[in-house]
Amino acid sequence: MRASSTSGMALSLLVVHIPARCAAIVSSSATHSAVAFRSHVQMGVQQDSLSQLHADELNGNIHANGEHGEQHLQPFETSFPAARLDGADRPTVWSEFALLAAETRGVNLGQGFPDWQPPSFVVDEAYTALKDGFHQYTRPAGHPALVQVLAQRYSTHLGREVEPMSEVAITVGASQALYVTLQALVNPGDEVLLLEPAFDLYYGQVRLAGATVVPVALKLDEAAGEWQLDADALEKAVTPRTKLLILNSPHNPTGKVFTKAEMEAVADIVRRRPDLLVISDEVYKYIVHSGGEHVHFAALPDMFDRTVTLSSAGKTFSITGWQNGWCVGPARLIKPIQLMLPFVQFCATTPMQQALSRVLPLADEPYEGHSSYYAWLCAMYEQKRTLLGSALAECGVKPLAGQGGFFLMADTSALHVPDEYMRQTTAAAPSMTRDWALCRWLALEAGVIAIPASPFYSAPNKHLAANLVRFAFCKSDDTLIEASERIAKLAKGK
Repeated sequence: MRASSTSGMALSLLVVHIPARCAAIVSSSATHSAVAFRSHVQMGVQQDSLSQLHADELNGNIHANGEHGEQHLQPFETSFPAARLDGADRPTVWSEFALLAAETRGVNLGQGFPDWQPPSFVVDEAYTALKDGFHQYTRPAGHPALVQVLAQRYSTHLGREVEPMSEVAITVGASQALYVTLQALVNPGDEVLLLEPAFDLYYGQVRLAGATVVPVALKLDEAAGEWQLDADALEKAVTPRTKLLILNSPHNPTGKVFTKAEMEAVADIVRRRPDLLVISDEVYKYIVHSGGEHVHFAALPDMFDRTVTLSSAGKTFSITGWQNGWCVGPARLIKPIQLMLPFVQFCATTPMQQALSRVLPLADEPYEGHSSYYAWLCAMYEQKRTLLGSALAECGVKPLAGQGGFFLMADTSALHVPDEYMRQTTAAAPSMTRDWALCRWLALEAGVIAIPASPFYSAPNKHLAANLVRFAFCKSDDTLIEASERIAKLAKGK
């Protein structure tokens, strides 16, 4: 019993320093021995009582009035599914426009997945990992070979030593990286700042963590077509309940790459709030073009200890189905995430992690006439953005500035949306907005799928999306040209 007591004491000390959800996980392990001992002592009495109660239930001996000696069973109400999923079954922008894409067999510039195969060196490493026998579970917090590679790379990115075992965690894609980070760091009642427009996944995941989204809209310089950080509005949105800011650069849906000056302005706000944490979502970090320069937020002075950096391989290598993501940050923030991972899944897929540990450094080598695969990737996407943007401009659709990722936000105010589309409603859009109506018009009349911008805003800011539509340009040149020609034909009324 002395050993159990000592173990419990050590774990209790650890609990003080980690968030409530993870504290419960550790605490349950620490107290397991004592609970098991008490349960064993009491088991005989409990088992007899439970067996008799079960027999009485089966024999109808517990009556509606609850009479059975001193036993009274009180009725209770159940909620199914869980209340936290309220509204999750409602149709969404994704379900509606995926159905429209299938019905119209349209040119799909809606969802962000490439319509080409990954590079051969990526596929080759997947084959090698399978042939070399990487088929069983690996370390829950991350395959050792992959966390070593990521620690080396982020040590360079962030200008400091990153420890692979305590400061890196591997997840099933970046979506899960976001989920476990929010679950590990945010408590019910906390507030989370979002810069809008924002990827719609953020809203649902913040709600699942029991927190509240506080939106802060980016400013749009309409004349220049430039998105800008409103640092004053961001600081004013901070309250005593603010726990965390989600920062996304390169940004989805706008394609904006936040400048170093903007990142430093955010860092200044964080420094003035000692309890404010940051999730820096950098899944498009290797897709920076059109004059942009990626800044790792955690590399700014004092920001490593306040930041969990998220990223993944799917967008970079056109392997969105591999689902390998990661979290990088100080041990005090990564430890709770590592504690949660075995309760979500035991580990991310071992062969994919092994393959990626080889793919990341191989991509630094010369590729297709460029200094590296990463350089080729940026040049390729800049060319595609230019192709789509020029074609849209000829249709009267104004591309807004963007320097990263593979989404283009456009101003469609020059297009006339037929009244019949404005009068329609759908299950996902019971109150029709102009941007949504325009995208339905494009889908049904031109066979082009784009995504309205209003789902990327919270209710107070949805009016800002009226003229905005998001196009994905991670498609073949033929697909981009075909979509542009269809839009031009529709805009000209032919």
